[in-house]
Amino acid sequence: MPTVRGKPSGTVACLRRAGATVPGRMSARTLFDKVWDLHTVRTLPSGQTQLLIGLHLIHEVTSPQAFSWLRERGLKVAMPERNVATVDHIVPTEDQARPYADGLAEDMMQAIERNTTEFGIRLFQPGSGLQGVVHIIAPEQGLTQPGMTVACGDSHTATHGAFGAIAFGIGTSQVRDVLASQTMSMSRMKVRKIQVNGALRPGVYAKDLILHILRVLTAKGGVGYAYEFNGPAIHALSMEERMTICNMAIEGGARCGYINPDETTFAYLKGRAHAPSAAQWATAVAFWKSIASSADAEYDDVQTFDASTIEPTVTWGISPDHGLGVGERIPAKESFTADEWATIDEAYRYMGFQAGQPIAGTKIDVAFIGSCTNGRISDLREAAKVITAHGGRVPASVKAFIVPGSEAVKKVAEAEGLDKVFTAHGFEWREAGCSMCLAMNPDKLKGRQVSASSSNRNFKGRQGSPEGRTLLMSPAMVAIAALEGRVADVRTVLK
Repeated sequence: MPTVRGKPSGTVACLRRAGATVPGRMSARTLFDKVWDLHTVRTLPSGQTQLLIGLHLIHEVTSPQAFSWLRERGLKVAMPERNVATVDHIVPTEDQARPYADGLAEDMMQAIERNTTEFGIRLFQPGSGLQGVVHIIAPEQGLTQPGMTVACGDSHTATHGAFGAIAFGIGTSQVRDVLASQTMSMSRMKVRKIQVNGALRPGVYAKDLILHILRVLTAKGGVGYAYEFNGPAIHALSMEERMTICNMAIEGGARCGYINPDETTFAYLKGRAHAPSAAQWATAVAFWKSIASSADAEYDDVQTFDASTIEPTVTWGISPDHGLGVGERIPAKESFTADEWATIDEAYRYMGFQAGQPIAGTKIDVAFIGSCTNGRISDLREAAKVITAHGGRVPASVKAFIVPGSEAVKKVAEAEGLDKVFTAHGFEWREAGCSMCLAMNPDKLKGRQVSASSSNRNFKGRQGSPEGRTLLMSPAMVAIAALEGRVADVRTVLK
C-alpha cells in the first residue's frame, strides 16, 4: 500500500501527487458560502470581494503602525463598537508590574493604551479580569458568534471558526483597512470538507487529531481552501476542543477553518457577557442554524479520516505537519516526495534526529502548557488529571510551567485548586499571556534546549532560541513528558 508520511493512505487521497489543488466547480450552500455572501459589500474590479468584518480583534504587536496610518491621514475608526483589543504577545507571565522590564514591551503596551483611548476602542487590560490571549478572550466573552466574519492581525484567527464563523488572520496593512472601513478585500476560496468518522480513543485529544490531519494533508495542502471540519468525531468535541482544531487549520495552508454550529455551540454561548439576550436568543439561534452547511452542500474536495485509528501524536521536525504517533519512529526521507527531501534533511540536522529513531524516550529540557491552541480550562483540567494519575514530580533537569490563556481561565483554575496540583508536582503557575508560544516576552528557550509544547508551531527558532527545538503535543502529553523528563505515552497513566 502506498504511504503518506509513513502512514497508510487508504483513507485519504495523496494530495502531493495531485499538486494539492483540485480543479473544477466552486462550493455551494456551505456555511462558508452563506457567510461570505451575507458579508459581501461588492465585487472589486480585481475580482476580489470587499467583505464587511463583523468582529475585529486587536492586539499590541500588529496594530501600532495601523493606528499611526489613521492618525497621519486624519481618519477615525469606522465602527469602534465592532473592534476589541487585548494585550497578550509581549505581556510577561511572571512579573506584570509596570513599567515592564522589557522596554520594547512597555512601549507597545503604552501604544495600545494610547491608541484605544484615542480611537474609542475597548481594551481588556491586565488586572481587569478580562485580559488574555486574543483567541481565548473573544469566545469566553461571547464576542465570537456563528455567522460572523472575524479578522485579527494574528495567524491563528481561524480559531473562531469553531463557532461557525469565517475568521481570517491578516497583516498590518489589512488591520489598517479594517480600522478605517470595517471592510477588507479578499479572493474567494474553495472549500474542502474534512470528514472525521469514528471516535477518538481514551488518551487521544483534539490536538492529536489536528496534528494527524496536518501530517496527511501537509502544510501546503490547504492553500487556496477554507477547511470545513465535519463528521461525528468533530461534533462529539467540546467547544474548547473545536477551537484547538480550527486554530491549526492555518498550519495546513488553509485560509480559515470552521465547524458548523450545533447545540454544543449554542449551550457554550448562552449567558455569556456579549451573547444575545434572553429576548433575542431564539431569533439568534434560528439564524445560526440557518447558516450551517445545507444537507445538499457541494464541496470542491472531500477528505475522510477515521478518528479511531489515531494515537497520541508528537511532532519531530520543523513544521507542524512533521508529526508521528508516539509509538512510531522518525520517518525515512524516502517516505516523503522527492521535492520535500531537502526540508526533511534540514529537519534531521536541526532536531538532531535520525530516521528510524523512536520519538518516545526523547529527553526534554522545558515543558510548556498554554497558548491560544491549548491554554483553556479544559486543557488545564486534563493536564492536572494526568499529573495526579502519574503522582510524580518534575525532575530538576526540566523547567515546567503552565500559563493560563486568560485571567478568567486562571480564576476558574484556582477556584478548582488546579494551581495547587501543578505547584505541588513541580510546575510553575503563571499569569495569562502568549508566553513561550512565540517568545516575544521573557519566556524563551536557551541554546539547544528541547521543548515539549502544547502550542501550534515548531518552526526553527519559534520559541525564542535560534537553536531551540520544539516538539508539539497535547497538554496531557506535555504533562507526562514534564514528569518523566522525556516523551512518553500518556495512555500508560490514564485508566
